[in-house]
Amino acid sequence: MQPWQAFILGVIEGITEYLPVSSTGHLLVAQHFMGIGTASATEKAAADIFAICIQGGAILAVLGIYMKRVMQMLRGVLGQDPDGLRLAIMLIAGFLPAAVIGVLFNDKIEEKLFGTTPVVIAWIVGGVLILATAWWRKRNPLVGSGKDLVSMTLKMALIIGLLQCVAMWPGTSRSLMTIVGGLLVGLSIQAAVEYSFLLGVLTLTAATAKKAVWKVDAAGVSAKYDVWFGGMKLLTDTYSPVALIVGIVAAAVFAAIAVKWLVSYLQSHGLSIFGWYRIALGAGVGALVLANVVPS
Repeated sequence: MQPWQAFILGVIEGITEYLPVSSTGHLLVAQHFMGIGTASATEKAAADIFAICIQGGAILAVLGIYMKRVMQMLRGVLGQDPDGLRLAIMLIAGFLPAAVIGVLFNDKIEEKLFGTTPVVIAWIVGGVLILATAWWRKRNPLVGSGKDLVSMTLKMALIIGLLQCVAMWPGTSRSLMTIVGGLLVGLSIQAAVEYSFLLGVLTLTAATAKKAVWKVDAAGVSAKYDVWFGGMKLLTDTYSPVALIVGIVAAAVFAAIAVKWLVSYLQSHGLSIFGWYRIALGAGVGALVLANVVPS
C-alpha cells in the first residue's frame, strides 16, 4: 500500500465514520478500486485490519472535540460529578450489547456479509430507514426536542446499544442506527448525535484493539498470525508503518471536520440528505455489480 492510498482510505474513514453512510461500505469499495487486498488471502486480511485500525484517528478526533464530556465522565468515575458518572454508566450500558454479540458472531458476520452485495443492500435499506425517520419526525414535530444526555435511562441506552448491533452488517452504519435509535427513545437531536459519537469511541476502540491484539484465524492466512497480537503482526508484515500513520492522521483530521459539520448541519436540517445519498450510492454500486465491474 502506497502512502497516497493510505491517505485516501484515511480521508474516507474520517469523513464517513460518524456520518450515517457507513464507513465500512465505503472502505470496501475504495479498496477494491485501488486493488488493495486482492492479491491473496493474507493481504485481504491485512487490508481488513488496516481499515479497522485507522479508526484510531476518528477516535482521537471525537476525544478532542468532546474532551469536556470525557473529563466530566472521568470526574464522575472518581466520585466528583454525579452527572458524569451517570453518563459513563449509560455509555457502558449502550456498549454491552455490541460487546457480547461481537464476540459471539463477529467471525461469522465477516465470513458471510463482507461483500459488495450485502453492502449495497444495507446502503439502500438504511437510506429508506432515514427517509422514513425524517417523515415520522415531520408528523411528530416534538421528536428531536426531547431529553438531554443526563436524563437518559438504562432502558434507553440498552435499546440504542441493541440497534448499534444491527450495524455489524457492513454498509448499515453504526452512527445511523445510534442516532435514529436515540431519536426513537426520546433524545433530542443534539443529545442523540453526541451520545452516538461518544458511544462510538467505546465501540471503535474495542474493535480496533480486538483486531490488533487478537489472533488472525482467517482461511488461507499463515498460522504464524494465529497468536496474540497476530493482527498487528500481520499488518506490519504487509504494510509499512508510514502507511498506517498516514491513514490514522488523515482519519483524525477529516473526522474532526465531519463531526463539526454534522453537528452544525443538523441544527437546521434533517437526515434526509443522507438517505437519498445512500440510495443513490447503493443503486450506482449495485449497477456495477450487475455489470460485473465490481465483484459481488
